[in-house]
Amino acid sequence: MGYLLDTHAFLWYLLHDPNLSQPVKDIIDTKTDLYFSVASLWEISIKVNIGKLQINRSFEELFDELNFINTQIIPISPEDLKTYTGLPLPTGHRDPFDRMLISQAITRNLTVLSRDTKFRPYPVSVLWF
Repeated sequence: MGYLLDTHAFLWYLLHDPNLSQPVKDIIDTKTDLYFSVASLWEISIKVNIGKLQINRSFEELFDELNFINTQIIPISPEDLKTYTGLPLPTGHRDPFDRMLISQAITRNLTVLSRDTKFRPYPVSVLWF
């Protein structure tokens, strides 16, 4: 089984944020079967660029952090885009980054590590304790 880190799960792990659940921290600490989407890196770069997010390190250092926890960065594939196109649009959930993570998790049969309750209507496994 593999785990796709939601953007906030990775950032909370880096920042030692108490919002990160201990079980999810333990999963990340194992440094096995972890995945991170290029879509999340894109989201971070956009938010840093517009001043909506401060990460207390250079953007380039995020790659070192991902490497340290043995995370594989996954690209957006044509299959991910096909899955994305077929996703339902539950009321109020149009976030393209979340929906891409959902598509990638479905395509690759990954469990998403996320506290986001908006993932629940989709046919994807989400883990948070």
